[in-house]
Amino acid sequence: MQKNNRNVLLGAAFLMATSAIGPGFLTQTATFTQSLLASFGFVILLSILLDIGAQLNIWRIIAISEKKAQDIANDVLPGAGYFLALLIVMGGLAFNIGNVGGAGLGLNILTGVSAETGAIISGAIAVGIFLFKEAGKAMDRFAQIMGFIMIALTIYVAVKANPPLGDAVVHTFVPEKLDVIAIVTLVGGTVGGYITFAGAHRLLDAGVKGKAAINEVSKSSISAILIASIMRVVLFLAVLGVVSQGVILDPKNPASTAFSHVAGEVGLMIFGMVIWAASITSVIGAAYTSVSFITSFSPKIEQHKNRWIVAFIVISTVVLATIGRPAQVLVFVGTLNGLILPISLGLILFAAHKRSIVGDYKHPIWLTISGFIVVIAMAVMSLMTLSKYIGGLLG
Repeated sequence: MQKNNRNVLLGAAFLMATSAIGPGFLTQTATFTQSLLASFGFVILLSILLDIGAQLNIWRIIAISEKKAQDIANDVLPGAGYFLALLIVMGGLAFNIGNVGGAGLGLNILTGVSAETGAIISGAIAVGIFLFKEAGKAMDRFAQIMGFIMIALTIYVAVKANPPLGDAVVHTFVPEKLDVIAIVTLVGGTVGGYITFAGAHRLLDAGVKGKAAINEVSKSSISAILIASIMRVVLFLAVLGVVSQGVILDPKNPASTAFSHVAGEVGLMIFGMVIWAASITSVIGAAYTSVSFITSFSPKIEQHKNRWIVAFIVISTVVLATIGRPAQVLVFVGTLNGLILPISLGLILFAAHKRSIVGDYKHPIWLTISGFIVVIAMAVMSLMTLSKYIGGLLG
């Protein structure tokens, strides 16, 4: 494999993984660790299996068909691609407002500037990535560097937290309690909405596609899930070490409690760096992927793609700086992310067996079966979660 291809494959894996690791990822992981303790390991394990089942199918079919997800969806069911693009862009914009807010909070902790000023500075840095002539390469490299920094700093905190590893291992396979909402949230937050398409569309844009690339694409897709999962497991262990000592997490910012309890002021600065890196890479991933869902609808959008990405980031930053984070919208869209997955994956699975889309490619039966298991499981669990939210609002 050429070095350039290897860099693109690694870059795509990190783009997807760091798109998944945002401020919501940190908050959810800490919150569920506090409520489920060592049994949260089982939820992580189950979500990893569901994530791989979903992502392998999506990345392979996008590579084989050499088309973006919205075009595949339109080929399966006319109009479905426009509907999918609408869901992705709406979800991407809502999440990006939260991502910009997380980046602002990170700079506030690191430098003392106000969270709003931090958000504006972070937005400007994200915009700067897409002003490069080789924006794709700059994005790949930035995602890799930030990904390594996040994981390394969190490993340091996890080691210092001294978690009960024996309990974590045992209850990862034999859980004491289970939470359906936690499973939906984790899968939706890792491969839901725009996230799973981030790396697949990046590979397509970089020309890594077709039958010849299928093995590399498959490896890259699994690598992306494993990178995000390493961060999830390390953060879980860091928080578990703290809550096992009876420490109550701050409900406003649960993940920061673990860092500051373990390493005091230094721990808080580490958290600032982690949440800033997590947030700004998610800003970039959300903007790039959301715009990639509308580029094929007009040649002018494709021609000026980077300008559209810049506009997407600017709008997210302006909304955050002026209105703030619409918390209820973020919660609702987070649940919808779980619902987008069975829709998008279902369309991809039907496409996998249409000769007009994949030619003479034969999609493995085991992948189709595992894909439909994810579709059914996520549809049922997402509807259960949504009904609970609606019941809570009405109650």
